Amino acid sequence: MTLVCYQPPAAPWEGRMDGDDPASLRWHQYIRRADISREGLPVLQQGRKGIALLGFASDEGVRRNKGRTGAAAGPAAIRKMCANFPIHFDDHILVDAGDIVCDGNQLEMAQEALSATVNYILKEGYLPVLAGGGHEIAYAHERGIRRFTGTTQQLGIINFDAHFDLREPDANGPSSGTGFFQMAQDRAAENMPFHYLALGIQQNSNTRKLFQTADTLGAEYLQASLFQLKYRDQLLGAIQAFIKRTDKIYLTTCMDVFASPYAPGVSATAYNGLVPDALFLDCYRTVLRSGKLAGTDIAEVNPSLDQDNRTAKLAASLVYEIVMNYFAV
Repeated sequence: MTLVCYQPPAAPWEGRMDGDDPASLRWHQYIRRADISREGLPVLQQGRKGIALLGFASDEGVRRNKGRTGAAAGPAAIRKMCANFPIHFDDHILVDAGDIVCDGNQLEMAQEALSATVNYILKEGYLPVLAGGGHEIAYAHERGIRRFTGTTQQLGIINFDAHFDLREPDANGPSSGTGFFQMAQDRAAENMPFHYLALGIQQNSNTRKLFQTADTLGAEYLQASLFQLKYRDQLLGAIQAFIKRTDKIYLTTCMDVFASPYAPGVSATAYNGLVPDALFLDCYRTVLRSGKLAGTDIAEVNPSLDQDNRTAKLAASLVYEIVMNYFAV
């Protein structure tokens, strides 16, 4: 396929070597690299699942949103932290499909390239797992999924995020904070419902107007203050009910949803964000194990602001959860 803004996988993954026997392998020894602009993705044989890891090297949306830039280096940092994960699955394919790169301020061009690539990945039978990059990844990823699913299926959007990202684009154009508003506008133009569930919303990080916009658009949300063990049944019940009303799910995670000790390397840190504990994983795995996952991404990893790779390691651990749960479903 012909792709603009596309960069093939860089040098081979590197990591710890414990041997070449199947029981000793790590991701860097197992993952395939594919230049999808030339050779495409490996053909999936019957009974095998595939995951294509694609980076979105962009923080132009963060810059337009007046945030702290540096997330364009996020995909490389996430890959590096994934390299030493052990292999606990058989007969499935894990592919590094390279990056879509935003050149300068050409965000819209990069988003279009990402949408087209996501559509291609899905047509080849793979699950797109995207690594960002700013949260401008969301609009492009979701649009690529909709291109594949069409308008006959109800696509639900689940966003783990401290922010609604429901701002209206201004004179600077779309940004990392406008993606879900753009999705809502697209749905209205298609005369389709807007199924949006935001999890981890912070009252101190969203204006009254944004809460009003969420209500006007029919968005559902659960604030970060509900992520306590005593509310576990309420949380899981809300997520399960949302999933039940949809045919497919697009799952996106902005790393600023987590408390700053766990995710310091983001544009907007939160002292009281979510803790990546068993309760969070119960909620996250409920989505991953739904059997409806059409695509997922992790956004806002900024290595220049990280400490001891904490944010990149947490993001990589979420990629590990995605891979293990998708291959197990």
